[in-house]
Amino acid sequence: MNRIAHILSWVLSPILIPTYAVFAALWITPLAMLPADIRWNVVIVTALVTCVLPAFAIMLLYWMKIISDPGLNNRTERLAPYVLTILCYCACAWYLYSIHSPHWMWMFMVAGACTAVVSCIINTWWKISAHAAAMAGFTAMLFRIAADHIAIVPIWPYIAASIFLCGALCTSRMLLDRHTFWQVTAGSANGFLMVYLLTM
Repeated sequence: MNRIAHILSWVLSPILIPTYAVFAALWITPLAMLPADIRWNVVIVTALVTCVLPAFAIMLLYWMKIISDPGLNNRTERLAPYVLTILCYCACAWYLYSIHSPHWMWMFMVAGACTAVVSCIINTWWKISAHAAAMAGFTAMLFRIAADHIAIVPIWPYIAASIFLCGALCTSRMLLDRHTFWQVTAGSANGFLMVYLLTM
């Protein structure tokens, strides 16, 4: 069970969720009418900015012994990675805005940055779950797509799968003793509300 929990924690890492979200947005909304090479370019740039760059920076901090765990399980070592993540989300939002993506799409990244700011502030005294916040934010994006009636495929199976994965991820974080029930609940509320409200 712990092995599954570890796999879920890595596969649904906060630095991967933005790429999943952009991929979903480009394949289940009218944006799917764009040429495939354009869509893949957007996914790749998003992955580089919000995944590869933060991952490299975290490993660099680890190699320099500024942080003791690349998984950032020590609450007191999260400030620098949080700040970097916020900057990366902002950079990706600017990129999506510059290529004239829909308002809700680039605002998803702004909402991600705002979620990280809230998490960073709370993290100074309490270890709120970034994993839960990211996955709940992804779920909120799907709900927003459904609410705005812009899905070109049946959206509810995707929403159901996302809710299931969010629950499984939160359970995994508790099984691994990374967070308590209230920490994953607070993280989920932070991510969901921020994305759903800011992408209106």
